[in-house]
Amino acid sequence: MDFSYPKKEKLKSQKLIEQLFEQGKSVKAYPIKLFYLKTELKEEVKIQAGVAVPKRNIKGAVDRNNIKRLMRESYRLNKHHVFNNSEGSFAFLFLYLGKKMTNFKEMERAMIKAMRYFLEAENPSDRSLE
Repeated sequence: MDFSYPKKEKLKSQKLIEQLFEQGKSVKAYPIKLFYLKTELKEEVKIQAGVAVPKRNIKGAVDRNNIKRLMRESYRLNKHHVFNNSEGSFAFLFLYLGKKMTNFKEMERAMIKAMRYFLEAENPSDRSLE
């Protein structure tokens, strides 16, 4: 299993991020909302993912950065669930909905739940994550 999160897997395209919010679908697993869009990626990767924490909810930059770090880490450790069970390439954006700090355990639980909801939405017949 590959637990890395290389640069080519990071969602950076402004155009793709805008498209994600306009045309993408979403699933919610509090405190994370996952926006996703099936798309053709320029890189040879299955998924490009990004994280966002609104300034409106978390005022301190240190706290926002800490939450983003937790989100990236929990994604990195659990992305193999999605990589192994989905066809096609996707753009992901994980949005933090909480109003206060969280710990890694809660973040990882929400991340796994969000990915499970994504797989159920994309492959309704597949029950591989249960």
